[in-house]
Amino acid sequence: MAFLSSMNIVGSGLTAQQLRLDVISENVVNMNTTRTEGGGPYRRKMVVFESQEQRDAFRMALARSQGKLAAGELQNTGGVRIAEIVEDPSDLKLSYDPDHPDANAEGYVELPNIDLVKEITDAMAATQAYSANVTALNTLKAVTSRALEIGR
Repeated sequence: MAFLSSMNIVGSGLTAQQLRLDVISENVVNMNTTRTEGGGPYRRKMVVFESQEQRDAFRMALARSQGKLAAGELQNTGGVRIAEIVEDPSDLKLSYDPDHPDANAEGYVELPNIDLVKEITDAMAATQAYSANVTALNTLKAVTSRALEIGR
């Protein structure tokens, strides 16, 4: 069962980093969006991760041995989960462009609070984390393969 738990942990990391990359790409695509359905310019979004720890592993095993928990019943196996996707509350950028259709009375346009350098840095960090999870998955596969060879 530890093998499946390890797979679930690595899988949760891969899924979380993929969503993080998706949110970063959405931010980059909307760098110049000055009008949204909710009104006002687009606001940068960020992903908030939350640890899923296997705190009650002993209790789960005890309950399973006493027949109180079905063997196939899902349990918290650890890893990471997405707690929420939040909007960055930092100030919007102002640009003087009196000809822009979204300019205010003084001629300023509110632009999204997105910094391309910050987004590229976040994307690089997410890519490195994703790569680390792939390495962990490949190591887990190699260990499992070797364990299966012992039985030959």
